[in-house]
Amino acid sequence: MRVLILNERDPRHPKAGGAEIHVAEIFDRLAARGISVTQFACGFPDASDREDVGGLHVERLGGIPAYYARAAIACARQTHRDRFDVVVECLNKMPFLAPAYSGVPVLALCHHLFGETAFEQVAWPIAAAVWSVERLIPRLYRSARFVVISESTRDDLARRGVDADCIEVHHPGIRHPALTPLPVEARGHGVVYLGRLERYKNVDLLLRAMAALSSRFPEAQLTIIGEGSERAHLETLASELGIADRTCFAGFVTDARRDEILAAARVCVCPSTKEGWGLTVIESNAVGTPNVASDAPGLRDSVRDGETGFLVPVGDVAGFTDRIGTLLGDDAIASRLSRAASAWALHFEWDRAAEQMEAALESARHGRIR
Repeated sequence: MRVLILNERDPRHPKAGGAEIHVAEIFDRLAARGISVTQFACGFPDASDREDVGGLHVERLGGIPAYYARAAIACARQTHRDRFDVVVECLNKMPFLAPAYSGVPVLALCHHLFGETAFEQVAWPIAAAVWSVERLIPRLYRSARFVVISESTRDDLARRGVDADCIEVHHPGIRHPALTPLPVEARGHGVVYLGRLERYKNVDLLLRAMAALSSRFPEAQLTIIGEGSERAHLETLASELGIADRTCFAGFVTDARRDEILAAARVCVCPSTKEGWGLTVIESNAVGTPNVASDAPGLRDSVRDGETGFLVPVGDVAGFTDRIGTLLGDDAIASRLSRAASAWALHFEWDRAAEQMEAALESARHGRIR
């Protein structure tokens, strides 16, 4: 089988995130099984036009201003010339609208749609464009099958008018660490955030919660893993709140170092407005670290409220303060959630996710284009 992936960023892109990890983990495994995988991605400074990244053959089609048009033209030409058997369109940024021009079946891999949250992330003209194009999905993708990574995304698509019978839920896997989870009593009062530093991630809310907990847990340390456009603002806010000396902005770290930090923390916090699934939730669970997260799409699927962590209404600083405080201050509750988090993480394997994707590709390949 010859697969073409349409995704703006490849795994080497400086802004690659959870969606790119997901694509790479799945399609590296499928490439090892003999499937030919090509990705049309955008370029970035010092990137080559063509490069093999793991099992993916990446073809970079220039910068963002022209990328989507070039990707559409190249996809149309090459699918009609029998270079590919299936197109996998990643729906996590601007839709490519591939079913409108592809000469082969399209499998839509939907991590999440932005909807109105696009206006929290980018300038309003771009957000308006994304919002408008997303409204075309139910009609233009009637010929496509969908693979989504959470029940929340499935329900979102169904509410928008996508046929629920055409949607499959495939939970992502994780790379399970070699570390043995520490008992809660040995972890101290560490709190960690793992993810990109963007406005819709609401990391400022976590800083405010930590400031509110200062008098109760003066020894509590916060480690923020990740980079993004909000970093400078968040560093300034930490200083203004008086917690700069107890807040470490670690930036990007290796997987091994990430696991060490997570394993030493008492709680991981994810205050985002919206996620496709919550990969970082499961990664922290794998080392026995429960989460306090927003009761938001994706996160309400990856966090089992009261069992592997706690869900808090989006934007509720007091709620986050209370739940983080509970895990920092109550060893019995923290231990119970830690054990359940470790057990929950064992359900998620990349090999199983790859097998599900291969089956979905075969179904799409033999489907009929309407």
